[in-house]
Amino acid sequence: MIKNKMLVSSLVAMGLLYGCGSSYEAINLNPVNSGDSFTTRKTELSDDELKTWSHADLVTDTIPGMSVMRAYREILQNREGEKVIVGVVDSGVDIYHEDLKDVIWTNEDEVPDNGKDDDNNGYVDDVHGWNFLGEASDENLELVRIIKKGDDGSEDYRRAKAEYDEKYQEAKEGLMRYEQLLQIVNQFAPAIGESIGKENFTQEDLAAYNPQEEEMKQIKGMFSGLLNNADDVEDLKEKLEGGIEYFGDQLEYNLNKDFDGRVVVGDDPDDITDTGYGDNNVVGDVEHARHGTHVAGIIAATRGNDLGLDGVAQNVEIMAVRAVPNGDEYDKDIALGIRYAVDNGAKVINTSFGKYYSPHKEWVWDAIKYAESKDVLIVNAAGNEGLLLDETNVYPNDAENNSEEVADNFLTVGALHYAYGPEMIAGFSNYGKINVDVFAPGTKIWSTTPENEYEYLQGTSMAAPAVAGVAAIIRSLYPKLSASQVKHIIMQSGISVEGDVIVDGDPSNRQPFTDISSSGKMVNLYNAILLANKVARKEVQL
Repeated sequence: MIKNKMLVSSLVAMGLLYGCGSSYEAINLNPVNSGDSFTTRKTELSDDELKTWSHADLVTDTIPGMSVMRAYREILQNREGEKVIVGVVDSGVDIYHEDLKDVIWTNEDEVPDNGKDDDNNGYVDDVHGWNFLGEASDENLELVRIIKKGDDGSEDYRRAKAEYDEKYQEAKEGLMRYEQLLQIVNQFAPAIGESIGKENFTQEDLAAYNPQEEEMKQIKGMFSGLLNNADDVEDLKEKLEGGIEYFGDQLEYNLNKDFDGRVVVGDDPDDITDTGYGDNNVVGDVEHARHGTHVAGIIAATRGNDLGLDGVAQNVEIMAVRAVPNGDEYDKDIALGIRYAVDNGAKVINTSFGKYYSPHKEWVWDAIKYAESKDVLIVNAAGNEGLLLDETNVYPNDAENNSEEVADNFLTVGALHYAYGPEMIAGFSNYGKINVDVFAPGTKIWSTTPENEYEYLQGTSMAAPAVAGVAAIIRSLYPKLSASQVKHIIMQSGISVEGDVIVDGDPSNRQPFTDISSSGKMVNLYNAILLANKVARKEVQL
């Protein structure tokens, strides 16, 4: 493995050579590159490396992880800190999962299942959090809800109407295309597998296959293209089935103007004062809890128990706030969910969701400002459409149209790929010099899913909780640091690389890594602890 011979420290100038009561050497942060001359590893990641790549160290592993393993090995081994509550505002969390059950927050002031609001916080039997969706799981996109309310002459209505027609057509065509591809794979994969002698063949297996018949040559060519985006045939089928489910859900729920997912909740989603709704079932529908459970595991899956994974943070409790359906979330649920987490002790809140219309965005901004007033940090996913957020608003956010931020406790995270080099930005990740703050691992992340399962998922939804875990560690070790200080510590202590990277998955769209986020850096736990220690000791001012 190539070590750090081409790396130059950017924190030496800040004096970050010592920290945490012992002498630690800060990671050298700036790979010296010219254009695309990155120092890259020569081999593919092993299965074990892939499962832990987000915790790897760029210097020793040439993988753009967050140096989590190094931080635990060299700094955190004998340090515990204070307990920190992390609110996970998401689709639901399987609080009974084998790797999460020991890190779930319990409201000690609430008597379980007695039908009373024992702590007088407005929520009955909220032992592990609150479910703002009740029995609802599926929902329209916000643009559909806007259309259903009728033409009010607004720009939002005009834009939503035009976008709806395009999205509906795309969903119909996408469903048909994925169904046809899956039919082709099911029809012809067995014949290729029989010829190769391996039912679940890979791209490499296919490359070594030399059919004589013209028909099989054509089929090989088709499969070669399909397997460019899959590990093997079974993975290809799973991806195609996922596409069918995605487009099917869009047509049945997200884009269906005759569907109303809110009717079972029983509140008025346009009235922020109508708060008497929801229940204490923070898991909700188990399948829909997959996303939130995965997020929770990234942050705090029990460390050292020899199960599926180690979360980023130790000494953390996960507070489950169910507010994100299969479709677009309601602004009201998000605003109240943030306030619930704040009022019940969360010091970090993870928000791995987003949408491009927000009729009541001021409610969410007020909640963000409320969190700031209570010294709570919000870590937010940038979004997965490969968009420049300096030109497009995505919600929730802390500023609209590049205006001044409403608060200084909101950290927006883009996603990294595990290949260090020009392709290190996940092709799906949104980016922006003004509106994305940092980047963190988000491609093919291994974590918890419901009913004691584990899966790879990807998205900025996975990058944000990695950073929430970093924030939780800092808040645990240095509880006197403010949410704003923790935000800026994470931003300033990251690794910055010189060189152009591909954005939006488009090889022709290459931009300097330093220009696609406001910090120009990728998050690094090891360096964040060192800087936090310096700030806490007043040796460095932010």
